[in-house]
Amino acid sequence: MSDYAIEIEIYEGKGGQLKQRGDKVIYPDVVKEGICAWMYRGDGESSFQQGQRFSLPEDNERICPWLLDSLSGIVDALSAGETLGWQYKDTPYEKVFNENGVTTEFIRCVDPTESGIVVKVIRTKL
Repeated sequence: MSDYAIEIEIYEGKGGQLKQRGDKVIYPDVVKEGICAWMYRGDGESSFQQGQRFSLPEDNERICPWLLDSLSGIVDALSAGETLGWQYKDTPYEKVFNENGVTTEFIRCVDPTESGIVVKVIRTKL
């Protein structure tokens, strides 16, 4: 079995700009505005934004539990060296299969509203 690094990158999603009053986070109407509450809250000082990456499992505590649950099956498969064959050719979600040791998958958060996000899961062979 090969060793892999697994990362996720926020591919689609809206974090907005975190607003605070003292230590208190001021929440917008996340559903109405299509803002992901996890992205908005971010690291407590700034919102997470598209393109931001997290390493798994090292950053698991920083990631929304709903998103982690959405990712679990794909992360398990990729960690075991597996891939899912559908490619989504000619779409924004077209996958990479072992290109220079990198394979990608795209996963949508289970949030059914416009606040749901899409992450790119990136497996890199070590």
